[in-house]
Amino acid sequence: MGIRFLTSGESHGKALTGILEGIPSGLSVAAADIDKELKRRQGGYGRGGRMKIESDRAEILSGVRWGKTIGSPIAIFIQNKDWANWQEIMSAEVNPKSAIRNPKSVTRPRPGHADLAGSLKYDTHDIRDILERSSARETAMRVALGAIAKKFLSEFNVNVGSYVIQIGSQNSEVRSQNAKEKELIEIFQRAEKSQVRCPDKDASQKIIKLIDRAIKDGNSLGGIFEVFVTGLPVGLGSHVQWDRRLNGRLAQALVSIQAIKGVEIGLGFEMAGGAGSEVMDEIFFSKKAAGSRLSAGFLRKTNNAGGIEGGMTNGMPVILRAAMKPIPTLRKPLRSVDINTKKPFNAAYERSDVCAVPAAGVVGEAMIALVIADAFLEKFGGDSMPEVKRNYNSYLKYLSRF
Repeated sequence: MGIRFLTSGESHGKALTGILEGIPSGLSVAAADIDKELKRRQGGYGRGGRMKIESDRAEILSGVRWGKTIGSPIAIFIQNKDWANWQEIMSAEVNPKSAIRNPKSVTRPRPGHADLAGSLKYDTHDIRDILERSSARETAMRVALGAIAKKFLSEFNVNVGSYVIQIGSQNSEVRSQNAKEKELIEIFQRAEKSQVRCPDKDASQKIIKLIDRAIKDGNSLGGIFEVFVTGLPVGLGSHVQWDRRLNGRLAQALVSIQAIKGVEIGLGFEMAGGAGSEVMDEIFFSKKAAGSRLSAGFLRKTNNAGGIEGGMTNGMPVILRAAMKPIPTLRKPLRSVDINTKKPFNAAYERSDVCAVPAAGVVGEAMIALVIADAFLEKFGGDSMPEVKRNYNSYLKYLSRF
């Protein structure tokens, strides 16, 4: 068995909780490792007022003893500091008086949200029952659990990172498709110094101006981010069944993030417009080439496939691209219909970001790390870190002799 996880909690509830199962014993984990990733998620120019209220801190409730995992499920707790202002509205106790005078009942669904479909599906006339869980606040816990997956992967020199390549109409000039592992790390490091997590300085300044204009106009902006994974050996995933193909699992992980509407692997849609001779990655062999131990000496000079062929890693960096739609909660609301009276109204406004693409990239890293860690343990197995490392090193020796 590999990795599995669950999250729970509402946006204005008492807390977010998460359980991560499958991490072997013996992995060093500290709350500080998780908090570092939570802080990255809360950054980015264009974030809303919630980020000024929350300063997320993770509390490890189980699965870790004296700084190391013990093989049992890891439970994480993140307090919602805004809970103090919502205790009555979001109380789990029966309180009819509170319900009657509840000033924050929502009956006007916002176009682009889960509001209307969720209300009809779950038979509720208060949309708050839906929007509280469908909120992207939930991704804080995904990032927390993903931080542990990243820590696990780092033990095998596997790195996961992301950067923004477009917000609104502004594109970055940075091209990473055929970048080597060191180049991808350098691009990531440049992006981390940008307010919008874009490695292109000129594009970053133009993006900030676009966001300022959107704030002034009461509008929102979407964009595109890339996630990369370096240091993976050939053979994670499988071609034998649809649900074991790693590309499908990675795509699902990204599309499951709130507001993500499209995913590309490698060149993605661009490959559809080229001839086969132009887009396939030719195969070469060199025992001396750097990194060849991960692919038995078989190498590519291009990486149009994004590191995955036939549902399996091929030894090249894995590169994925995700498109995030503009956040649908707008200060200048779009037209909607009250679910109770059926009369037209302007949609309800909930405190929201203007642009969350930089943060979405961090969430994307977490989700990709969780899927890769799952595929890694699926391939190498082991109940303890020493056992996994023995299995992994044995596989590398096999590749070196292929």
